[in-house]
Amino acid sequence: MMRRLPFILFILLLGVVSVAEAQPRSSADKVTLSYETEQTGVVPGTSFRAAIVLEVAEGWHINAHQPIQDYFIGTDLNLDRHSDLLISETRYPDPFLDNFGFSDEDLAVYEGVVPIFLDIRASEDIEAGEHEMTGTLRVQACDNQICLAPSTVDVALPLYVVADEADVQATGAEIFAGYSEAGSGAVAVEANQIASMFNERGWLLAFLGIFLIGLALNLTPCVYPMLSVTVSLFGGQQAGSTTQAFGRASIYVLGIATMYSALGVAAAYTGTLFGNWLQHPFMLGGIAILLLALALAMFGMFELQPPAWMTEKLGKAQSASGLAGLYGSGVVVGIFAAPCIGPPIIALLAFVGAQADPLFGFSAFFVLSLGLGLPYLILGTFSSLLHRLPQSGMWMVWVKKVFGVVLVGVAFFYMALATYPAVAEWTIPATLLLGGIYLGFLERSGRDRKVFRRIKWATGTAAVIAGLFFVQYLQQPSLEWEAYSEDRLADAQAAGQPVMMDFYADWCIPCLELERVTFTDDTVRAFGDEFVRLKVDLTQFNSPEAEALRERYEVAGVPTIVFLDGEGEEVREARVVGFLSPTRFAERMQQAHPPLRELDEDALAVE
Repeated sequence: MMRRLPFILFILLLGVVSVAEAQPRSSADKVTLSYETEQTGVVPGTSFRAAIVLEVAEGWHINAHQPIQDYFIGTDLNLDRHSDLLISETRYPDPFLDNFGFSDEDLAVYEGVVPIFLDIRASEDIEAGEHEMTGTLRVQACDNQICLAPSTVDVALPLYVVADEADVQATGAEIFAGYSEAGSGAVAVEANQIASMFNERGWLLAFLGIFLIGLALNLTPCVYPMLSVTVSLFGGQQAGSTTQAFGRASIYVLGIATMYSALGVAAAYTGTLFGNWLQHPFMLGGIAILLLALALAMFGMFELQPPAWMTEKLGKAQSASGLAGLYGSGVVVGIFAAPCIGPPIIALLAFVGAQADPLFGFSAFFVLSLGLGLPYLILGTFSSLLHRLPQSGMWMVWVKKVFGVVLVGVAFFYMALATYPAVAEWTIPATLLLGGIYLGFLERSGRDRKVFRRIKWATGTAAVIAGLFFVQYLQQPSLEWEAYSEDRLADAQAAGQPVMMDFYADWCIPCLELERVTFTDDTVRAFGDEFVRLKVDLTQFNSPEAEALRERYEVAGVPTIVFLDGEGEEVREARVVGFLSPTRFAERMQQAHPPLRELDEDALAVE
């Protein structure tokens, strides 16, 4: 028996080795990487496309970027920040659905040659020569029977920078022929929706969709003052014919459209935050002064009208200078909404930038602006008809003062944003309380009319009640945050804790909406306890610190919420840009931290 022991051990060893060789070690063994660019060289200050190409072994597939089933690991590319190369969009290919032996459900997978496309912009200061973008790729490979353990593969994308465009030639035509069919990565989910409109529905329907997006922008809160401003500009004019009123309103809306078209094209060229310079404290203060001047006009302290000599020359006709005045008013009024409609158009901005076509950029933003301006076209057309209402003198004085109170409140809101943002949200209840008392009980017009006096009382009482409601509303507890620091982030990653980072700015109105509407929700607050919560201040957007963080996390606008998992990798499909309702935000939190799906929301509710 002892003589047979070495032979038995040898046979057992052969068996172990053969079994080990028969089992693939990891998913990385089934995926080969290569790299492509659409041109042989990169010119500083230009945008270009690159692709990281995965070749999946025959008979195997890898999970799609966003698997249907939560328990599968999706294909996910994460590139490190490069000081001179900024990724504006990541496009994963569209997956296909198939059924495999180990699952009764259809799975979303990739197989064969799988290109992941990158839209990259090189800075003006990048040096000529060889550069490399590094990162990692997470994949999980399966065949018809089993799934291998997920693997993280190192990525190194080589790029060569040249000084002269003449040295650049097109390349990779076969791979980049599939660029337009590829879906967008989670970094720019909204951009994928706009790109899909152009790719799937054609240009006519796509521009109609952009028009509707512009119309929806009127639901953002800081475009509301434009209603009062429009009435103040048109309400004091003589009615004339509806056709004449429509013509004047069209010129006014054209000014608004010109403002946003120019800003959109400029932002597409520069890649900076939309309307960033409009959110400078000096600009916000200027807006506040202009609104205050309009408010004083509503109170009858002066009249907004052309000089007498000009009126005499113009007579009843509308002159070119008069039209120019309306056009200029539209341009100025268009500035009012800029601090809060940036996030909804980041998707369109990214898509316009990828096209590198200024004419297309102007057209897209012009159509968007026409959607934004449609309510003001209607309002401007019919505001002058107020003069046709019977006995308008008594109550029109009061109505003008109502608009004046609204404009005063908005003026102080913008002034607070420029000087002391912490009190900006309190200007709303202050306007309701003080304005309600003044308009309902102190303002003297129509005191001899019993019905009108009761209407004023009812309006004033409703405003005071609404103001008290807002005071109570602003006292609701919200999510608590820590100031961002590299040390705190490193501690969270070392402890394996998920992180939620809020990129905000003091002048950002949707940031205030998130703070007062979404972050006060019981479920959101309870889910938030599962994250390390860090506030990243981008108020000084062009500061070196803010720019470094913006480029590192590819933040194009505020508010942006970035979620990191326990390993410090961003959960890109959960990223939030702009305002989200509490329900939708809680869904993103569950995407970022799947264990939240298993928790009872009622049990999590904050007492």
